[in-house]
Parts: sequence; C-alpha cells; structure tokens
Amino acid sequence: MSFARTHLDEAKRIIDALDVDVIDRMAEALAALRARNGRLFFLGVGGSAGNCSHAVNDFRKIVGIEAYAPTDNVSELTARTNDEGWETVFVEWLKVSRLRAEDALFIFSVGGGNLEKNVSPNLVRALQYAKTVGTRILGVVGRDGGYTAKVGDAVCIVPTVNPDAVTPHSEAFQAVIWHLLVTHPALKAKQTKWEGVEKAPANA
Repeated sequence: MSFARTHLDEAKRIIDALDVDVIDRMAEALAALRARNGRLFFLGVGGSAGNCSHAVNDFRKIVGIEAYAPTDNVSELTARTNDEGWETVFVEWLKVSRLRAEDALFIFSVGGGNLEKNVSPNLVRALQYAKTVGTRILGVVGRDGGYTAKVGDAVCIVPTVNPDAVTPHSEAFQAVIWHLLVTHPALKAKQTKWEGVEKAPANA
C-alpha cells in the first residue's frame, strides 16, 4: 500500500474515532461566548500557531466573534521571548489583554503542554492563569491531550492511530474541526464566498 493511501486511511480512522459530543459542546460554548460578547484567544506554537491565525480570521469573519492570536504580533512575541523568556510569552500577553471570565481560550497543540517534559510550557502557564480568572478553555490537541485536556472545559483529542504521524494528523484535524465549528448552524453568521456564489441566481 502506498504512503498516500496509508495516510488517508489513517485520517478515516481518526474521523470515526473523534468524540462528536465534545465537538457539539464546543459549538455550544462558542455560541454562548458570542451571546455574552466574550472574546476568543487562540494559542498555539509552530504549525498550530499558523492554524491559530487562520482560525482567528474565520471566527471573526464568519462567526462574528472577537478573536485574537498573540502569535500574529511577531514584534511583541519576539520582544517578550528575548526579554522575559519563552515560557511566559502567552500569559503576559493575556494579562495585558485583560483576560476575563467572559472570554475563552482555544488551544491548538499536538501535545497540549507538559511542564515536566518542558514541552510548550507557555501554553501551560497561560492555561494556569486562565483558570485563576475563570476563563473557559477549549482545544483541539493530539496524543493524550496534555495539560490542556486536564484543565479544559471542552477539548477534542485527535486519536493517535499512527505514532509516527501524530503531528501531521493533529495539526490537520485542528483545521477540520475549526472549519466544522465556523460552519455549524449554531455559529455561522455570514455566508462564505464560494457557497454564496454557487447559490446566487444565474441572472443576478
């Protein structure tokens, strides 16, 4: 069997194993967040940081939720890393943003953060702060979910079907799930471009 076929077959197995109830709870939590005018902060590193930037666009434009990602501001991110250290870049950004109980964090991560292994400690510090504030925590993470799964309110864990492909599958399914959410009937507020074009009358 080719590598491509194997990889796609693994993706099918992941889809079948995803916890749909958790995803539905995420949609409900996001609808409630919008209703109370809360803000949504996306946190992630590496490829997950790129996903955060894309998700911010979709939640602002399609869903109408005020959303941000600290990794979109490279000047502040690198200044804080240089001056204060990588571990605190997110928590200090959230403090300046006046994180509130009405807001929510949305974590994209392969491992979910682990202080003992010194993996994504910046996510852990941000999550610890969010818990003190009373902020709700959502996430899409891989492996066992790490610290995000331990403290989160609705966290979808991408099942491991191949230990050699945890990262690509985890980051790919972050995109699958956030796109599911922004097109969910409970959340979608604006029509996406091509769907609107396809439905427009031919003589319009």
